[in-house]
Amino acid sequence: MLSKKQIETGHGNVPQIPAPFYTGWIKAVVAAAMIAFLAPSPGYAELPVPPNVTPPVGEHVGEDVPQPIEFPHDTHVKVNKINCMYCHTYARRSKVAGIPPTSKCMGCHKMIATDKERIQKLTEYWENKESPRWLKVHDVPDYVHFSHERHIKKFVIDADFPVEDVEQVCGLCHGEIKQMTVAKKAKSLTMGFCRRCHEANDGPGDCWKCHK
Repeated sequence: MLSKKQIETGHGNVPQIPAPFYTGWIKAVVAAAMIAFLAPSPGYAELPVPPNVTPPVGEHVGEDVPQPIEFPHDTHVKVNKINCMYCHTYARRSKVAGIPPTSKCMGCHKMIATDKERIQKLTEYWENKESPRWLKVHDVPDYVHFSHERHIKKFVIDADFPVEDVEQVCGLCHGEIKQMTVAKKAKSLTMGFCRRCHEANDGPGDCWKCHK
């Protein structure tokens, strides 16, 4: 009979059971499936990636979330080159990125594009002293603790990455927002997605870092 130490260390006269003849091709099929599943899609390759980051792989096609105003991210980010953190001010110093107050929107749109239906609707909210009831798109369960501040600090501030290119860092979790109007979930944000990113980018592996 083997001792406990022999069992734990793998020493001792342990009989080796020959593998069935079909395990070889099963392993090959599983390996091929894993490569196909984990490989970045062609659409992801088009998104610029910061040089100091290994992006987490995996795409997701989210549902359309109807918003009170069809906010055109493409116009603001791609056409007008507005930095993500100009509107989402809290991303660099808080857990949440934040939604800009209506006053910030009106800082521009009291004069810009006032003939557009979207802006007229925004102005109506402003004049009624109300805020549009924006609906959350990139949501995680309540037991998941995600901090925008920590990720911006690691991938932008500590890495000396140009702040003007922060959309590349944001895109790791949010997809290519500059190609969208209303934001749509383009990454799964599952535990596996986050874990792959942490493993590839030397992130913490302690459960309590993300689960409070």
